[in-house]
Amino acid sequence: INLELQISGVFLSSFPLETWPLEPITIEVVGNRHMDLMFPGHSFEGKTSFGMSVFNLSNAIMGSGILGLSYAMANTGIILFLVLLTSIAVLSLYSVHLLLRSAEVVGIRAYEQLGKRAFGHPGKILAAVVITIFNLISKLPLFCIFFEWFLNGNYLIIIVSVFIILPLALMRQLGYLGYTSGFSLTCMVFFLISVIYKKFNIPCPFDGFTNHTAENISIDGECEAKYFTINQQTAYTVPILAFAFVCHPEVLPIYTELRNPTKRRMQAIANVSILGMFVMYLLTAIFGYLTFYLNTEAELLHTYSKVDPLDTLILCVRLAVLVAVTLTVPVVLFPIRRALLQLLFPDKPFHWLRHISIALCLLFIANLLVIFVPNIRDIFGIIGATSAPSLIFILPGLFYIRIVSTEPMKSRPKIQAACFTALGFIFMSMSLTFITLDWVYGENRSGGH
Repeated sequence: INLELQISGVFLSSFPLETWPLEPITIEVVGNRHMDLMFPGHSFEGKTSFGMSVFNLSNAIMGSGILGLSYAMANTGIILFLVLLTSIAVLSLYSVHLLLRSAEVVGIRAYEQLGKRAFGHPGKILAAVVITIFNLISKLPLFCIFFEWFLNGNYLIIIVSVFIILPLALMRQLGYLGYTSGFSLTCMVFFLISVIYKKFNIPCPFDGFTNHTAENISIDGECEAKYFTINQQTAYTVPILAFAFVCHPEVLPIYTELRNPTKRRMQAIANVSILGMFVMYLLTAIFGYLTFYLNTEAELLHTYSKVDPLDTLILCVRLAVLVAVTLTVPVVLFPIRRALLQLLFPDKPFHWLRHISIALCLLFIANLLVIFVPNIRDIFGIIGATSAPSLIFILPGLFYIRIVSTEPMKSRPKIQAACFTALGFIFMSMSLTFITLDWVYGENRSGGH
């Protein structure tokens, strides 16, 4: 018995009914219309290599919060920071495992479709909204460094968005961005090397800091490293760390375009990417903190500028970071567009006008947020405390519990997933509580805010 399918006017080649769905099937498009959204993850053969996939996923991770890690270490101490960073990295890897396992069971490689499979249409909407909110704002704080350089920084943001970000954001497939992601990571390696170099060239205590800054710093122990520190600003540390490892919206799109896609192969990509970023984060945080100690501010590059505003190396580092962030934005806009397409046009074939319109709208909204909400620390705290635990802990755990029906609820994997989900809710509640208390009772906040 052969079965012939017709979906939205697209005819598919027939295949033996008795082999479906027990046997893997190859579906050939007979018509000439695209099928990107009809079979998420299976509409075309992936062509992206392992290395390019690592570049893309690492790039998605990298821009999320590296400038705030030294500040986080200054408010936790070296040992506590290391424990927290390691814990978040391991939990992020486990979260990727839950996502890939859920996708493997149902044969779906779209975050929003997993939400629909688990909780129906409300689950699909929730996943799309969380991805949109997080990815639309996660890269924006780094754009605040534009305002440090130019009198007309707002115009520069618009120019960069139109002439650099937009053309890259119009790419149909994420795999095409592998080369730009590799260059972006190279820029951030230059940033790390410069941070390490500056540790041995900036003396402590510092003569170049303003009197206003010095008034907010205790002279005793100013240049002494702390191993454990708990203060009013510690509430921001866990959100910043969780924010720094969120790459989960990009995992399934990268999995979709991977050559020879298997769960083990995609998990290996996640392992390499997160391990690489863990090393880079740790080195940046340690050497940045050991350079400025208690003088470390929420935005590390701003701290260097207080020592010498005309330092040639730091100006080059700023340019490198700008290039890196600029090349990261198209990668994180990709899952937003995919989420919106899944939500608003679930049964529509690919159309360039729709593709371009969504990209333009997203960049317009992003520019508005960058121009009118430039405070890097507030954005890190709030978004990290809400959407980050949802993407890392809550949604992957719930998806696994609801989708993987072959395992009983009392089985060890599902109990672990349930605890993982509960940890996400606890983390979200505690972070929001601490941040609210800091806003209400805090007086001296970094950066004068």
